[in-house]
Amino acid sequence: MTALSGLLLLGASAHSQAESVIRIGLGADPDMLDPHLARTYYGRFVFAAMCDRLVDVDEKLKVVPGLATDWAWSDDGKTLTMNLREGVTFQDGEKFDANAVKFNIERALTLPGSLRKSEISSIDSVEVSGPMQVKFHLKTPDAALLSQLTDRAGAMLAPEAAKKPDFATHPVCSGPYQFASRVQQDRIVLTRFENYWNKSAYHFDKVIFLPIPDASVRLANLRAGDLDLTEGVAASDVKTVEGDSKLALAKVTGLGYQGITFNINNGKVDANSPLKDPRVREAFSLAIDRDALNQVAFEGLYTPSNQAFSPVSPYHVNTPVSTRDVEKAKALLKAAGVTTPLNLTLLVTNNPTAQQVGQVIQAMVGEAGINLNLQMSEFASLLDRQQRGDYQLSLSGWSGRPDPDGSIYSFINSKGTLNDGRYSNAQVDEWLSAARLTNDQAQRQALYTKVVNQLQTDMPIAYLYFEPRIFGMTKKLQGFKAWPDGLVRLAGVSLAQ
Repeated sequence: MTALSGLLLLGASAHSQAESVIRIGLGADPDMLDPHLARTYYGRFVFAAMCDRLVDVDEKLKVVPGLATDWAWSDDGKTLTMNLREGVTFQDGEKFDANAVKFNIERALTLPGSLRKSEISSIDSVEVSGPMQVKFHLKTPDAALLSQLTDRAGAMLAPEAAKKPDFATHPVCSGPYQFASRVQQDRIVLTRFENYWNKSAYHFDKVIFLPIPDASVRLANLRAGDLDLTEGVAASDVKTVEGDSKLALAKVTGLGYQGITFNINNGKVDANSPLKDPRVREAFSLAIDRDALNQVAFEGLYTPSNQAFSPVSPYHVNTPVSTRDVEKAKALLKAAGVTTPLNLTLLVTNNPTAQQVGQVIQAMVGEAGINLNLQMSEFASLLDRQQRGDYQLSLSGWSGRPDPDGSIYSFINSKGTLNDGRYSNAQVDEWLSAARLTNDQAQRQALYTKVVNQLQTDMPIAYLYFEPRIFGMTKKLQGFKAWPDGLVRLAGVSLAQ
């Protein structure tokens, strides 16, 4: 039986009563378990338990020590010196030290297919300046670098294991839990790493991640006691959780957005593709009523969006979300020389929530003369197709990052590794690069405001809404908090017997 079937609840016999086990429901199966190659939000849950990063963030999204205990910048902002934590070993027994950091950063920058390259592209070289000290020498100052190192770019992998071609199927890191097994579309099992440097903060012998795309099925498993915690509680299920005496709810305004990425020039795009014309992309966006979408699909709990920066970010730009304007959409299509109906295909993840969003958008843009075909896909497959350029439009989002650069640069910069539409605007590139060069918030805000305003007409991504992070859990779960980055942190979390 697979979790995807949704026909039966997961058997309680699947875990040993003798062990302390937490079972966590995910909205989709993660892609490959290599932090340098991975791109799914769901994979970040697994990495958070398995792979320590050089630095982390606290509840307020402030950068705090991780495997680096402290750090300092040179006066010119072009050298970052980090002192490393003593007494740390990787899960295969290798020692964590400055050489391991150098290996990891160089791998992230050079590994074919690495999605971390553009995130840390400012790094020119890594110097081992002592057994437990590294210096990052930068090409230019980079205000976003520390924030990038709180996530996958800063995850530390065991060097000898990471040199092997099968690392993604046998990942080895230095976190509190080590990889045990995986059954695609069914489960990922981690077990306690007995030699973890901060072992006393973690209370489970085993962590089991169970991908279940249907939020209602995840909730049914939670109510039946076959999950202890689930992310992505549907807006329509919030009242059900709140009304169940055995369950508790944790929610927080998230950093993530959902949007529609247009394939402008990735892969075998027809030279005459109407999506190459920004007026067509703007028309598509104008045909969508984001307020109505929020009410229909999310009971008003989400926030309509027109940008990558969440309202919880100090870099959120106060540019009003455009109201729906079908007549202007029609005029833009006409000005672009498009004969209606315009036939387009939208990739949509195969879960009921995404399908409903797709259907609402399908009906809305239809009134502007756009005939939208919905094509369902498993989430990791959708992202793979998006990356290869095998799509016209794709409904997908980003879980957001504490620093604004992490939510936009890789998607919008001409050379961004997550720029799946191959959007390119030299002026936008210049603004994005300039925003990396300064730590002055006012200067960065001014630059990001220019970017957001430019994207209202260029429209490489039609941003739709910001997602709250909503978790459901058994009331036996103690010590869990929802953080704005949406990840599950298991330090201090336990299950009452």
